[in-house]
Amino acid sequence: MGIEGYGKSLDEAFCAAGHALTAVVTDRPVHPLQRVDIDCTAADPELLLVEWLNALVYEMAERRMLFGRFEVRIGDNRLRGTAWGEPVDKGRHEPAAEVKGATYTALRVGQDEAGRWSAACVVDV
Repeated sequence: MGIEGYGKSLDEAFCAAGHALTAVVTDRPVHPLQRVDIDCTAADPELLLVEWLNALVYEMAERRMLFGRFEVRIGDNRLRGTAWGEPVDKGRHEPAAEVKGATYTALRVGQDEAGRWSAACVVDV
């Protein structure tokens, strides 16, 4: 399944990609009750996107959580992020799929002529 995030900055585009990842699992509201800090490094923005999304997938699986709010700061090939969420409630969230990981398929991070950033890739479900 393809996901894509847009923003006025690279940070915003990565946050939006986090929301798109959650949207693959559920279209229900996710309350920002618990905080999880995430730190990633990679050689370029495309690889950093994959690292960020895979860190979110790992945290969702390990903690049995969904995330509904994101904050990201990117600089010098490093991402420092925070995701807020809550434990999965199957009755309320009605999970539709389990994301297994982000892939390099259709991987793209860039800025358009208007200055808007996008971050996209395909995730395995």
